[in-house]
Amino acid sequence: MIKIKDKIIGLKELRNNTDNYISQVGKGKSFIVMRKSRPVFTISPVDKWGDEGIWETVIDFNEIKKGGVDARLVLASLKRLREHSDE
Repeated sequence: MIKIKDKIIGLKELRNNTDNYISQVGKGKSFIVMRKSRPVFTISPVDKWGDEGIWETVIDFNEIKKGGVDARLVLASLKRLREHSDE
């Protein structure tokens, strides 16, 4: 269990150990950064695509074929579908 005091760090601590905190944030941890006993900002991991989870999974290509599907085949299939729908 993570204690709240383990998530609170001082600005000087962050400055002196930036690489360490970058590594921890990269592993999913978040921190509240304090300055003069007041919270200043929070550092936390960002979503890989920057969408913060607003995308929904439409299809999982690993369900079609273990290891996924070649993107060139998917694009070729989409192109054929588009050409067919234009007729």
